Amino acid sequence: MNERDFLAERFEAHRGHLSAVAYRMLGSLSEADDALQETWLKLSRSDPNAVDNLAGWLTTVVGRVCLDMLRSRRSRGEESLDARVHVPDPIVTAMSGGDPEQEVMLADSVGLALLVVLETLAPAERLAFVLHDLFAVPYDEIAPIVDRTPAAARQLASRARRRVQGAAPAPDGDLAVQREVVDAFLAAARGGDFDALVAVLDPDVVARADGGALRPGGVVRGAAEVAGNALAFARLADVARPALINGTAGVVSIVAGQPMSVLAFTIARRRIVTIDILADPERLRRLDLTVLAS
Repeated sequence: MNERDFLAERFEAHRGHLSAVAYRMLGSLSEADDALQETWLKLSRSDPNAVDNLAGWLTTVVGRVCLDMLRSRRSRGEESLDARVHVPDPIVTAMSGGDPEQEVMLADSVGLALLVVLETLAPAERLAFVLHDLFAVPYDEIAPIVDRTPAAARQLASRARRRVQGAAPAPDGDLAVQREVVDAFLAAARGGDFDALVAVLDPDVVARADGGALRPGGVVRGAAEVAGNALAFARLADVARPALINGTAGVVSIVAGQPMSVLAFTIARRRIVTIDILADPERLRRLDLTVLAS
């Protein structure tokens, strides 16, 4: 085995972890792949003998690459969240379990509701929060990535943490309970039962829909309003297939073999507190849904 092959083998050993970091930083599966490719190029051009802790070095590099990508997005105006709702790429797996690499990416589950909140953070805040709170990277290692002192990096993460805690509710961890609540929601929608829908929704439930650039979605708040919208789209409940969306109970609506929507639910205290809906045809076509094939 030559040196490059040995280096590639060591990189592959860390791929799952690096994918998880990049996905949480970017909320995009394709961009996460691009970030990993750039990280590999940087490694292949470096002197591996000068790296004492390869895992830490790679985490720092992929973090810096993702930070640059987030800043580039902002400079191009791609993060104008006031214009339309953006739901990050979902990871769809079968209820019985998924691909081992996807399971690594979903360790310490990061639901779409959390990713939506992360999208609202400034790039440096997002990096500090993701690396420290989700991957336990020390502030003195985060500081040089964001060109700040460790104390300033700590402040960035603290600000981000307050935003996340205020906007992304902690979900129930029991998958059986999640499935039961989602099934009750679907049954009520299929049956046109408004009262039953309201009963499974938190009074302050928030539903966010991303239909893409050509048919922007929006945000609906409150149990009555969300229930009314669910009844309006009850036909999609008839073709909904159970799935895990970022590790939690959700559904994918499929018509004639084509995905029409992906719904991710956040459930707390046996009620639905957020629904994140991806209905962008272009992005839905790019999803790998072979795990749901019957």
